[in-house]
Amino acid sequence: MLRRRTEPGSTSNPASDPVSAPTLRGTRPSLLLLAVAVLAGGASLLSFQPIGWWPVQFLSLAWLFYQVGMGTSVKRATLVGWAFGFGWSVAGMHWLYIFMTRFAHLPVILATVGVILLGLYMGLFGAFAAGVAAWIRKRWSLPVAAFVLLVLPVTWGVSEWMRGWVFTGFPWASSGYAHDTAPLAGYAPLIGVYGMGILVGVIAGCLVMLTQRARWQSVGLLVAVLALGAGLRTVEWTQLTGQPITVRLLQGNIPQDQKFDEVFLANILERYHGLITAAPADLVATPETAIPRFPQNLPPDYLESLQRFSTSTGSTLAIGMPLLDGPNQYANSLVAISPEPKPYRYDKAHLVPFGEFIPPGFRWFTDMMNIPLSDATRGAALQAPFAVKDQLVLPNICYEDVFGEEIAYQLRNAPRPATMLLNVSNLSWYGQTVAIPQHLQISRLRTLETGRPMLRSTNDGATAVIDHRGNITQVLPFYTDGVLTATVRGATGMTPFIRLGSAAFLLLGALMLLGAWLTGRRYRNNKAKSNS
Repeated sequence: MLRRRTEPGSTSNPASDPVSAPTLRGTRPSLLLLAVAVLAGGASLLSFQPIGWWPVQFLSLAWLFYQVGMGTSVKRATLVGWAFGFGWSVAGMHWLYIFMTRFAHLPVILATVGVILLGLYMGLFGAFAAGVAAWIRKRWSLPVAAFVLLVLPVTWGVSEWMRGWVFTGFPWASSGYAHDTAPLAGYAPLIGVYGMGILVGVIAGCLVMLTQRARWQSVGLLVAVLALGAGLRTVEWTQLTGQPITVRLLQGNIPQDQKFDEVFLANILERYHGLITAAPADLVATPETAIPRFPQNLPPDYLESLQRFSTSTGSTLAIGMPLLDGPNQYANSLVAISPEPKPYRYDKAHLVPFGEFIPPGFRWFTDMMNIPLSDATRGAALQAPFAVKDQLVLPNICYEDVFGEEIAYQLRNAPRPATMLLNVSNLSWYGQTVAIPQHLQISRLRTLETGRPMLRSTNDGATAVIDHRGNITQVLPFYTDGVLTATVRGATGMTPFIRLGSAAFLLLGALMLLGAWLTGRRYRNNKAKSNS
């Protein structure tokens, strides 16, 4: 129970002061507590796909909030938050180990150390959430209710937002992604995935408050947050527009260890040429780097034959391939070949650290992993969509769709905003792990935030069509080769998230912190009056 323990010399009555900030002897958590914190953070993996037990996340985060609420020590809260964040990150991103050992050919020990170091770094954001919240509580002398229902949810959400941009960001496994089909999904068009993270924290705080005397008020708040989210799911923020287009999304299932091997190059090129030209469609899309060579290194007439197919059938071809712009200047790109020959390219703008760009001082590490195309040129932040009949298609490549604010920025600032999104990916680097179903969840959140359908063409999954309301209408089986054929209609209009981006989430957090400060000031004034 988060009850206040009376300090020596204090005249306050703990029974009559059930919402005061508790105190605890000592500032150092035990090793056992830190180990449990790692497990509690790791349990969050159960809330994401392919398991999808999203209520587990509320319990996991409630455990952290309860532990942080047990004492006034900022140091203790920071260490527990760090351990919790470490467990959360390692569980959510353990699949990086597959990449390091199987494809980057790092020794098992070095790969294990790499995952642990990444987890320790990512855990710093959990340390921030818990430590800053504990500091604010101490500074403002907050009652428990204001602390666990207002401050901790905000610092948790802000920590996830920071994880999305500090050192270029890696917001995978942010808490909101677990709720792509849950009631909280209704808030996505308003405050985005990070705002949903704040609301996850509010619900976790409600569970903590069940240990207090105001438990029925907590139940009411919990039900209200979930019910309002469910109601918001019925709101149409955007409208379908234009004529539907036919699409063919290709899933080549090329083994990653063959993709950049010269021995298999001819087979790969022939395979994708056959898949692309097998049948016409308004839009035919390949995965990321489906053609794994620069145009200058392709067989004569390869691209010209695709152009002839496009012209004769009226098909627009969206082809993932690297483009060479000069010595040691290349981009991870998507090229659109249209019936009326117009040059179009989209260059990946948000590059993967170590995989697509080399952080200063780490060239030795990327050289050790020997990753193809590991030092690419960054594309522009604002790039135009391409037209397919009367629809406008905005590409993003691989994990670029993790950064919802960047997609919203492009939609908000484009002279002609896109009516649908296209993600081309290759997650074969990570084997048969949770990476693919988690990435599909991420794409669903982008459709909810923007009110646009998402087309996904991937090497081995998840190749899918997601409508503008976040529903998966079609998906190919993972780890197989195939073609997904569908008819898709785009959408127009601006959701609040497109218009405001992260500003909406930050405004929510600011209002909650203001409410906490006002509550603390009123609490201190009342306490001063009672002691006078």
